[in-house]
Amino acid sequence: MTYENMLGSEVPRRGNKFFQWLGEWVLGLMGWRVVGEFPNVRKAVVIGAPHTSNWDGVVGVSTVLALRLRISLMGKSSLFRGPFGPLLRWIGLIPIDRTSAAGIVEQSVEKFNEKDQLFLGIAPEGTRHGAPEWKTGFYRIALEAGVPIMLAMFDYENRILHLPLTFHPTGDMDADMERILHCYRGVQPKRPERLSGPLR
Repeated sequence: MTYENMLGSEVPRRGNKFFQWLGEWVLGLMGWRVVGEFPNVRKAVVIGAPHTSNWDGVVGVSTVLALRLRISLMGKSSLFRGPFGPLLRWIGLIPIDRTSAAGIVEQSVEKFNEKDQLFLGIAPEGTRHGAPEWKTGFYRIALEAGVPIMLAMFDYENRILHLPLTFHPTGDMDADMERILHCYRGVQPKRPERLSGPLR
């Protein structure tokens, strides 16, 4: 199956036919497929859950390659000071200064304001070891940057990376978070014993 056509003209793109084939090959080898509607937007916060295993990263990276999607992740600014800085930026990491008076949310919003296109990937659980609560920074980033939140779901029972919902945060965080969590409840992760508290 070819996933390239799932992305519209506004979505940030990268990669080539070889890496697209590689991503599709790995997904096929593992028996996974991507299902759902991809929004044709230039900017978004993308959250992935439930996150219970390093295999989530394998599925996620393979999907990004297969889609030829450019998605960025946050990294400590200290990582960018050495010779690998340009490589990390090329890969898609965004430097975040954790010692700055401007917090991670503020710095992330600034990146959205600076860039013409940006898909920022965030794992709201913050760990694969059964976080008691979800971190809400992703919500605040999307709300303050005025961009939609896109959900990506790792469903190991059916081997589907599902894209169930994309929406603009309303400002009512409690109601919006319940809407998000509702999409993820009942989904079979790789390691059920590591499910985060809100999904148990």
